[in-house]
Amino acid sequence: MTANSPRNGSRPRARRLLSRLAAVLVVAGIALGGSAPASAATDEPKASADDVVALGISTGSGARVEPNGPLVSTITIANSTDDALSAGSVDLEVNPTPLGDAAALDSWLDDGSAAGDFRTVATEPSPPVAAGDSIDVGSVADAAELGALAPGVYAVRARLTGATTNDPETTAWNLTATSVLVIAPANTQSVGIVVPITATPDDDVLLSADELAKLTAPNGMLSGQIDAVTDTPAILAVDPAIPAAIRMLGTSAPASAIAWLQRLERLPNDKFALQLGDADPATQAHAGQPSLLTAPDLTPLLQTADFPTSTPAPTAPSTATPTPALPDNAALMAVMGSQPGILWPRGDLTSSDLATFDGYLGAPGTTIVPSTSFEGNPGAHAVVDGHSVLVTDAAASARLSTAATSTDPIATDREIAAAAGHLFFTSRTSQTVLVGLDRSQKRSPVALRDVLSAFASPAVRLATLRNSPPVSATLRTTAGTVRAGALTAMLADEKRLQAFSSILDVPALMLAPERIRMLRSIAVGLSDAAFTTATTDRAKHVQDLLGAVSIQRPKPVQLIAASAPLPVWVRNDLPWNVNVSLHSTPSDPRLDIQESTEVVAGRASSTRVDVPISARVASGEVKVDFRLTSPTGVAIGPAETADVTLRADWEAIGLGILGGIIGLLFVFGLIRTVRRRRARASVDGTGSEEHPADEHPADDTGPDEAPTSPTKENE
Repeated sequence: MTANSPRNGSRPRARRLLSRLAAVLVVAGIALGGSAPASAATDEPKASADDVVALGISTGSGARVEPNGPLVSTITIANSTDDALSAGSVDLEVNPTPLGDAAALDSWLDDGSAAGDFRTVATEPSPPVAAGDSIDVGSVADAAELGALAPGVYAVRARLTGATTNDPETTAWNLTATSVLVIAPANTQSVGIVVPITATPDDDVLLSADELAKLTAPNGMLSGQIDAVTDTPAILAVDPAIPAAIRMLGTSAPASAIAWLQRLERLPNDKFALQLGDADPATQAHAGQPSLLTAPDLTPLLQTADFPTSTPAPTAPSTATPTPALPDNAALMAVMGSQPGILWPRGDLTSSDLATFDGYLGAPGTTIVPSTSFEGNPGAHAVVDGHSVLVTDAAASARLSTAATSTDPIATDREIAAAAGHLFFTSRTSQTVLVGLDRSQKRSPVALRDVLSAFASPAVRLATLRNSPPVSATLRTTAGTVRAGALTAMLADEKRLQAFSSILDVPALMLAPERIRMLRSIAVGLSDAAFTTATTDRAKHVQDLLGAVSIQRPKPVQLIAASAPLPVWVRNDLPWNVNVSLHSTPSDPRLDIQESTEVVAGRASSTRVDVPISARVASGEVKVDFRLTSPTGVAIGPAETADVTLRADWEAIGLGILGGIIGLLFVFGLIRTVRRRRARASVDGTGSEEHPADEHPADDTGPDEAPTSPTKENE
């Protein structure tokens, strides 16, 4: 049976894009869209990454086929070359030898190797495919063609032959795509799927209004996750940092974010809260923490203008001032409808960690652990040394996590088929299976919906799993040390920040965001490489904060006056005003200086501080050491030294000399004036003695003068 349909719209464009990106993998027979080979070339044509033909096969979104049921497949041919692909032939082949176990399943999908011979169950002609286009070829193999296949997992492949392109030379495209067929009776297994809802902001603290508006828009990531899980039995694990970010904005929160939170709270799905920022409880236990790292108090970060004011009571005085109704910390981070007592850490656990978790929770709790942490396959509910554990199937979880992040339907279907195979093998020991999807912000809503539609069973609820009879199990993993050591170092840095933050009027403005950043640095979803990067960036960020307030290197100063202000600049790169004390210590008692000066340094600026100094009689070179401390006495930034050159009393000496010179000039002028007057008087006296008759001439007696009296000499 053949069905040919041209591909159009966004879906074929996505497939063509994926084909181009996976071109080298296709030609080499490596995986398409994942770790497993979706397409391979028998006669490897020479092609560039943008010049390939890709082949994919879907066996019905991983749906199980009941014994004696038909195999319905869709084979996709995507032509990303610049030349039309000619008509050819597609063979659908099934290996009647079932794959023996999960390892054989992975070997077939990853390496293309399987025991036994394949037989062709259907052959369909493939039509020509235009350049840049793709088609679907439908094929159905009924029970007679399949033969009597017992329940099991069977290798399936599609082979394209006879199709060629002719630009610039004839190239034969003989391709192979692989998948699996699961034969099993219906309703033989129940599957629960845990879907983590997380989102990491750019600043590693809380989502901003702009980020929330983008993520909760109709096509946003968070909106897509809610769309995908609505009307499904998915179990939701929610990071409380998301509702906290929305509630903290109050009336400033985007309308789409408020609507998203309301949708989340109305969902009837089972829910439980992750630790803030998806912090890993196992890392905290391995670091010897006596309790889970608490979420910081976010209320000091609230903006009162974003919250409506409460109306004063009728009996309140008329002078009562309305106050905003601010939520408390518990209300900010609440995940409505969540079930308590559940932790979902990384898988490197020991039984002592489980005991530590019960201490963290204050009562016996439940820990979600991957099956790879156990010896054997204990099933969905196990007990380890008396501690309750829900076990996720690691192989199926990995396949479905890959499927949920794929934007190509063929790649999604292939991973779903692989997961169906793994779940079949698990069903041999447990009829109830739990799947835990990876933490991811790249899930496709369509792919996630396909995953949930294919496997999630309404009967699997958290309460059902936790109350089901457990199987005794033994952990085989050991406690990790790398992440624990990094957390210990980060906690030491946090103590330094706590002391440093005393320079702020409200230390929580710094400490609350930094605690959240630390929690995100030990998130469960971080790979080893991402964890190393996060902790390295964290250590650098702390050093930047501790070095954000300091004294700028002073320039040499010459002091020629008896006293003067010494300018010192305090640099503050923080976004808040800081309170510090500037301490000054001279190296020589020849310089008197104010020992301590209180400074309020403005945010993101440098503040000038004038420190009074005075010099004594002596002159010379003096060094002045400056250092900053917080109001609680914590040293802030490195000390700095200013070189001061003293010219003691130069001003007084200069004024004395100038006054002396002026005084001498005054005395000299006075003496000169006196001498000139005396000299003039001496000249006048000498003239009278030489000419006495000229003094009183006889004929000069005026009519108004009395006559001279006679004397004896005149007689």
